[in-house]
Amino acid sequence: MANIAKYDRDDVIHKAMLLFWEKGFNGTSTRDLQQAIDMRPGSIYAAFGSKEQLYSEALECYSREVAAILEQRVADEGSPLAGLESFFRNVVIDRRDTNPSEICMLVKTLSEVRNDQPELMQLCRELLKRTERRFAGILQQAIKKGEIAEHSDPHLLAKHLQVQMIGLRIYMKTSLNTEAVGELIKSVFDSIKAH
Repeated sequence: MANIAKYDRDDVIHKAMLLFWEKGFNGTSTRDLQQAIDMRPGSIYAAFGSKEQLYSEALECYSREVAAILEQRVADEGSPLAGLESFFRNVVIDRRDTNPSEICMLVKTLSEVRNDQPELMQLCRELLKRTERRFAGILQQAIKKGEIAEHSDPHLLAKHLQVQMIGLRIYMKTSLNTEAVGELIKSVFDSIKAH
């Protein structure tokens, strides 16, 4: 009879994701992981193979959670563009005090990992491209609904939004000015509507 894992894999990955997001890959020790996910080092390596593999799964978990927030916001607003704007406000402003870090975990990882961890760098790049593709799909819907000009390029606008999101999160961290950031978000989306 096969051994049954005495842990909830998704719960472990989620807890690891929160810890890694807060401390970064290099800043998270095996002891930190042990305490956060309540597993011994041997069990961690038996379940995930390596710290890098657990980190990869944590990055995937982060990306899925962000995608779920985006999808929910678009559904709640009933408008692709309003949903995107609501997503920006939620991630950049509303969650800043409850998230482990104000900065996107993917961007944080890219700024931290070295060339000797090419798998993590490649995964971060791919997950950021996935977000960009999601933005482009929503912008395409906005074009079809007449929310933005028909001649707009959803892929270029998606790249623009990706850059804005990264910048806004860093600006929020440095300024702590929710009112100014709210105005900047409004300005980003006003410019898309006028595009």
